Amino acid sequence: MMISKTFRRYLLLELPGWTLAAVLLWFIVDRWGLALHWAVLLWLGWVAKDFALYPWLRKAYEDGPDAAELLVGREGEALDRLDPGGYVRIGPERWRAELGPDHDAVDAGARVRVRAVHGLTLVVAAVVDERG
Repeated sequence: MMISKTFRRYLLLELPGWTLAAVLLWFIVDRWGLALHWAVLLWLGWVAKDFALYPWLRKAYEDGPDAAELLVGREGEALDRLDPGGYVRIGPERWRAELGPDHDAVDAGARVRVRAVHGLTLVVAAVVDERG
């Protein structure tokens, strides 16, 4: 049986809570005389709650694209001349950018499109007006 990466991540992040619950219940059994079978049932209920919630929480534990990768395809404006590097504004944010290979220099104020992301640097190309 193969356990998915998402489910494995969920289990690893729940493990400290299960451990803490077990330690607290053991303390209550030891100090205040709670019957061991009640402590075990409470702990199993705690763990069962986490398994029952997994279908609703699964999406939060899945791998997704990096935030910077979501910029690929978006358009922005060159803040200064890109020859080959400089800064662009994509939405409200200012990004370090470089022109992709085989692209001519882009003047400040020109529209650019993000082609790729390398670390925190965007690889851009000038937007060609196709309206003719």
